Amino acid sequence: MLKVRHLSGVPTLSLRHADLGSFALPQDWTDWSAPAEPIDTTLMIDAFGLAALATMVDFLMRHTQGD
Repeated sequence: MLKVRHLSGVPTLSLRHADLGSFALPQDWTDWSAPAEPIDTTLMIDAFGLAALATMVDFLMRHTQGD
């Protein structure tokens, strides 16, 4: 990394590649900054949902073989 700049108010990393030369990349596209929005850690599926999903996948696998 060469430096951090702000382009149109967006923190941007100035990077250098051996073959491509210098280029800019928004900082939030990298792991050099915190995510722009907080990560939602709420439970999206439970054990019953996983069991239903497994049943559906099993059904689809058995009924699509041979097509």
